[in-house]
Amino acid sequence: MNEIAEGIGGAIEGALAGRAVERDNGKNAGDAGHFEPQECANCGATVASTYCPECGQKRHVHRSLAAIGHDLLHGVLHLDGKFWSTLPLLLFKPGQLTRRYIDGERAKFVSPMAMFLFTVFAMFAVFQMVGLTVPSDLGGLSPAQFEQAVDDQAERVDAALEEVDRELEGADLAPEERARLEERQTELRDQQTGLAAVGTITPETDAAANEELEEDSFPIAIRENDGFNANITGVEAIDKGIIKKWKDNPGLMLYKLQANGYKFSWLLIPLSIPFVWLIFAWKRRFKAYDHAIFVTYSLSFMSLLFITASLFVLVPSWGWIAALLLVFVPPIHVYKQLRYTYDLSRFSAIWRLFAVSAFIWIVIGLFFQALILLGAF
Repeated sequence: MNEIAEGIGGAIEGALAGRAVERDNGKNAGDAGHFEPQECANCGATVASTYCPECGQKRHVHRSLAAIGHDLLHGVLHLDGKFWSTLPLLLFKPGQLTRRYIDGERAKFVSPMAMFLFTVFAMFAVFQMVGLTVPSDLGGLSPAQFEQAVDDQAERVDAALEEVDRELEGADLAPEERARLEERQTELRDQQTGLAAVGTITPETDAAANEELEEDSFPIAIRENDGFNANITGVEAIDKGIIKKWKDNPGLMLYKLQANGYKFSWLLIPLSIPFVWLIFAWKRRFKAYDHAIFVTYSLSFMSLLFITASLFVLVPSWGWIAALLLVFVPPIHVYKQLRYTYDLSRFSAIWRLFAVSAFIWIVIGLFFQALILLGAF
């Protein structure tokens, strides 16, 4: 129940964010018919049309519970004519929607940023409600399990060392083989030394002990009295900052990664624009603004697609439908949006589709790196 409440709250938050950036284009300009002039109940100006020309308040003021319900839906979800004019085009004719918006048809469509904010927040809200969240409890091994894992590894190391010692006793070994066995013998003895010192580590202080101890390996990170002292990258800010936090509390870091995922989802837009520009660099009639509108509407559609797929996953035996949607729908949608936004031939749209498909993984990688860095502070 708590997840559902949080999910609904997230959806409302996204709707309000989209509402904040969406203008009521043309609200005051229209005239639904001829009316007798009357005084505006809000500002006192003379009103002869549907809306007051001074403050924008509607001429007719409703006083009913139904009006409160309408205001709630309109104010929170913004389900007015613009939404229903935008959604079908976004789903089935994305290129036409993008081109018409770029060319100046604004009043009849929800703006790309408003649509993006609403769909992204709604996507994370649905994920929360259906349980598609990262685990927050990554508990380690119990003391008994930890001790048993170390003992088992010590037995494997001892057995491997005995085998190497027996092979080295052979008199007919080639020099190369003897050198290899001696190197292996040294490695195993080093592991014995590490296992003897592992008593200073506890499962509560070393998250790395959660890893499975594989045969002939020693994956446990030794800690000294000054705490974490691994030198993985050689960069202190990364080793003792980001990596240390991920090793000490992976559950918290995963939670921060998820939280930052929707808070900084807008980063996908500036990260994507340069890659779209690359495939149109020699076409000077297309500007960065065009690419920004293209990217923002495309991301809005993908959010809606993920919402739909997550709902199919909830239905027993319908997971294959979600898989088909995620595999086949994105390339078809991107192709249609590319072709009709930029007025391309089939061949031009297809090769750019392959280029965009490759760039998407680069953008996702950059986005996750940004989230990891943000989560470390």
